[in-house]
Amino acid sequence: MSKAIRLRNDLVSPGVRGIAWKAQKRLHGRLNRLLGRNKPACQAVVAVARELVGFLWAISREEVLLAG
Repeated sequence: MSKAIRLRNDLVSPGVRGIAWKAQKRLHGRLNRLLGRNKPACQAVVAVARELVGFLWAISREEVLLAG
């Protein structure tokens, strides 16, 4: 991570950081697998975007739990 990203990362709760890293690894692998199976790029991106929404939902739940 660059210094700027590391500083921003320090402002985020550990739970959110964990979810974000899990999303990064999973979505990167998923996109590579879909493209490796010769899926059309637009179809692969939409599939990954759909999964990303699930991670965003999990992060929002984490933040609500911390604030409440």
